[in-house]
Parts: sequence; structure tokens; C-alpha cells
Amino acid sequence: MTDALDRIAAALERLAPPPAAAPDFGAADAFLWRESPDVLQPVPRVARVDLDLLKAIGRVRDILLDNTLHFARGLPANNALLWGARGMGKSSLVKAVHAEAGRQGLPLTLVEIGREDLGSIGRLLTLLRRAPDRRFILFCDDLSFSHDDTHYKALKAVLDGGIEGRPENVIFYATSNRRHLMPRDMIENERATAIQPGEAVEEKVSLSDRFGLWLGFHPCSQDEYLDMIRGYCAAYGVTVPGDRLVAEAIEWQATRGARSGRVAWQFFLDLAAREGRTI
Repeated sequence: MTDALDRIAAALERLAPPPAAAPDFGAADAFLWRESPDVLQPVPRVARVDLDLLKAIGRVRDILLDNTLHFARGLPANNALLWGARGMGKSSLVKAVHAEAGRQGLPLTLVEIGREDLGSIGRLLTLLRRAPDRRFILFCDDLSFSHDDTHYKALKAVLDGGIEGRPENVIFYATSNRRHLMPRDMIENERATAIQPGEAVEEKVSLSDRFGLWLGFHPCSQDEYLDMIRGYCAAYGVTVPGDRLVAEAIEWQATRGARSGRVAWQFFLDLAAREGRTI
């Protein structure tokens, strides 16, 4: 009987994926987490916008920056959920405050995990826990859950920590278009059809309550939209007459049917190209 159990255990060990090798965290200040096989892939150059170029989000920018600098200095800090309007700089802000911490000489590593890889987050935390001399922002972009999605249970290991507790050197930032991480019609539907409506969605909806910071992003005004474009022009040395800039920028946003930081950046890229300027 013992021999049989030993053979079964050996077979399971062969089938189990090997533990991820400890990466060289000095190779980069940002990494991508991938599973099957587990690996932290260095990102030599992060695609980001300077903090000073993020307009119309001054209050949430300052809150997240302070929280990030506190964490980088070893002080108490909160996990943060950045939610709201599309294209208003949620993910850009996370990357920008990470860069600002580095500019101030505070060692901080950004680790991005995809929503589809959240099931492996426990293994990632184990890996990061083994580097107590470094501090990590664990970042998930565009986080949301459907009615049959169970990845939110794995996420609780980061937000609540369980028995072992969240590693002291890890903080979690997420962006989402939804404040409660679920579509409103799904919330209402489950409440309407459940035997216990109050309990039907509480477990998923309450996940957002576990973030210490809720930072809301709202659609920008036309003046804010134009200020964004003027800021890009000044930063990259693109000079065009003011009247022309305004007219073309408004026409661009009209064709897109929306105003946002993303639309402003897309217009600026087109403008810079037409002016023969590289970015």
C-alpha cells in the first residue's frame, strides 16, 4: 500500500508544473506574469506617459501618488481600485506613479498580471514574498468578472491575505470600467432571481469594498480635452496656430463621438505625424 502511494505521489509531482525560477529583479523595473509555465518576463521599456501630462485627474493623481510613495518608503498604504470612464488615464496613471517613485530614487517594481491569469496569483505571491528586499506594485488592468467567473476568489488572497497574510512587500492596483467589477444588469438580474437576493451577489460585489482606495475617473470637458492636447504639443515641441489646433481637435473628437485622454493622445499623434515630428 505504501509503495502504491509513493508511486502516485511521484506521478503527481511529475505532472505538476515546476516552481517558477526566481527572476533577476535587477534586470528591469517592470515585469509581466505569465502562467503555464509560470514566468516573470522583464519589460525593458514600459509604454507610459509622464505624470505631468495627465490632465483633468489632478485629485486622484495626487492621492494615488501619495499612496504609492508611502508604500515605496515602507509606510502603510492601501490597495487601490481605479474605476470609471474609458480612456481617462487609469492605467496610464498607475504606470506614471511607478515611474515617479523611481525618479525619486525609491526602488519599486511593477508586475502586471492579466485577468485570465488571476488563478495563479497565489504562486506569484509566493515568488514575490521571496524577495523581501524589494517592493512590488501588482497591477491588473481592465479587471471585471462575469456571473460564472471564479477568479475573484483567488484575488481575495491579495486583498485579504488569508491566514498567511498579504506579503508586506506587495500592493495591488487594479483598473476597471465598473465600480463593483460586475455589470449592473448582472447584479440586478441575480438579485431578482435569487432565493436570498441580498446574498446572491454580495461575495462578488463586496470584492470592491476590499480596496482601501476607490478612485473615480469621469469624462472630461471640452476645455480639459483641449488642455491635454496643448500639453502634449508643448512637451513634444509641436507648434501650430491656436485656432487651427482647436478646430481640428474638435473635429477629431466629433468623428470619434467621445472626449477622453485617449482620444486627445490619438489626435496628437496624428497632428505630430502631419507636422513631421517624431515622438
